[in-house]
Amino acid sequence: MRILGTIALLIVSNSFMTYAWYGHLKEHTEDRKTGVWVFASTILISWGIAFFEYIFMVPANKIGYQGNGGPFSLIQLKIIQEVTSIVVFMIFSLIFFKGEVFKWNHAVAFLLILIAVYLVFKK
Repeated sequence: MRILGTIALLIVSNSFMTYAWYGHLKEHTEDRKTGVWVFASTILISWGIAFFEYIFMVPANKIGYQGNGGPFSLIQLKIIQEVTSIVVFMIFSLIFFKGEVFKWNHAVAFLLILIAVYLVFKK
């Protein structure tokens, strides 16, 4: 149960973080302005969204870490978080940024990350 709970919390956490980091890049004609107030408000809004990322990330790490009775070592937990982050980002970018193209080299890079996951979990 801790395995699925950890992964579910990481998915939710990374969904908030991806939106906080990249959601403001969605181009709207009225939002093309730049300046200190635009950046400041964007940063504050992103921090507000990222707050929810922490609400899910901290418990995911707490219940998933072996030192707290969870199933994953610290390194395994971090690798799972990175893969989750990339998968969430790929889905996000395909849904919200229709102009972005998923190329063969992106697939190869993702495959290499999956190989890293295999190596981290190999006994």
